[in-house]
Amino acid sequence: MKSPLLRKLTFAAGFGAAMAACVLPAAAQNNSIYALRDTETEEMLRSYEMPLARAAGLDLNAVHVYMIGDMEINAFATQPEDIFIFAGILLWLRKPNELIGVMAHETGHLAAGHLSRGAYGMKKAMIPMLLSMVAGLGAMIAGAGELGMAIMGIGQAVAQGQFAQFTRVQESTADQIAAKLLLATHQSPMGMYQTFQRFAQEEAMGAYKVDKFAVDHPSGQDRVFDLNDMVEASPYREVQDSPESLHTFQMVQAKLAGFILPVKDALNRYPESDNSEPARYAHAMIYLRQPNLQKALASINSLIVEEPNNPYFYEVRGQIYMGMAKPGLAIPDYQKSVNLRPAAPQLRLALATAQLATENAGVAGDALRNLKAAILAENDDPTTWYQTAQAYSMLNNEPMANLATAELWYSAGDMNKALVFATRARGKLPQGSADWERAQDIIGAAGPMAAQQRRG
Repeated sequence: MKSPLLRKLTFAAGFGAAMAACVLPAAAQNNSIYALRDTETEEMLRSYEMPLARAAGLDLNAVHVYMIGDMEINAFATQPEDIFIFAGILLWLRKPNELIGVMAHETGHLAAGHLSRGAYGMKKAMIPMLLSMVAGLGAMIAGAGELGMAIMGIGQAVAQGQFAQFTRVQESTADQIAAKLLLATHQSPMGMYQTFQRFAQEEAMGAYKVDKFAVDHPSGQDRVFDLNDMVEASPYREVQDSPESLHTFQMVQAKLAGFILPVKDALNRYPESDNSEPARYAHAMIYLRQPNLQKALASINSLIVEEPNNPYFYEVRGQIYMGMAKPGLAIPDYQKSVNLRPAAPQLRLALATAQLATENAGVAGDALRNLKAAILAENDDPTTWYQTAQAYSMLNNEPMANLATAELWYSAGDMNKALVFATRARGKLPQGSADWERAQDIIGAAGPMAAQQRRG
């Protein structure tokens, strides 16, 4: 499902970058939800998801995992094969196996085709509501206003109950599939069990009365009871997270906490007296935000000494130098991160951004090569297209700058602007060339959608 757009949160150290790009389902569209882009986090999430997706028989190239910059303790899956992990649940969980359990559950939804079947469940649930509306309106027309309102209210309650029952069955099925996927990948189901056990405990503490038939998930205690049998049946229930996996998880948590939590809360979680690696990583992010860039630099330098081949530490230091308005100093660090992770498009983008920020036309060609490499891996990121347009402008290539700008607006969903810039590009590109054909394709695709946007 492409478009409408999901805005990315602009900030530093890999978290962020931009104007617009990946997408959210209609149910999640609002102005307070953002995707956070961070190569380190995405690499970790993908390493968790790929074995599960492979075991589920999903197309690995079609499965994507996104992180949402919201503190809600939540995760969900959407069509075609997208999984969304909220920052809140990533910080709430305690170890990799717990997060893997959550992702196994969401993969279970994808494997069972629940997202396509949800429309059927909604349609079926609407029938009693529509019938009650007809009956209720009839009673109101006949003069029985209160009776009519009561009839419509009953119909709405029945519809909600039917849809909740439908989704509860799906949730239980997803749990069962998740247990099978963890078994197939030789991973413990204990993390999933412990996560839902915590949910059950908080549910019990947070509400005096929960109508289990009015919610769209099985109640916490019921879920824990069902999962207990799955845990006991697994020969891998005692398998523990490796020290390397736990370290990566803790570092990602610290980086995210330093970036997204209020500074006071982040420092409560990672006090300045804490000299552990995760704490210093969190401190680098906190100081970068304040900004106290010298302290941020000291924190990240201490980590680079201990892990000289960690590409993400160099990425953060590059961002600190960018915050100091010293792109020339940032370039070697970004280049180091790219050398260590050459296939990561967001690292290529960061390097190119620093190169262009020097305003030195002599490095614009290098920046363009990095941007083209990023586009090969990820061709729908508006920020990458924006920087590509800047590179072509520095190289005095106006037609290609216009084409890159057309790609930017096409990716961002503004078809009117995409049409304008693609038309400008087509007028000056060699007719019949690959770039001219691409401009023609954008015009052909954007034209009808631009007309629809103007009407809408």
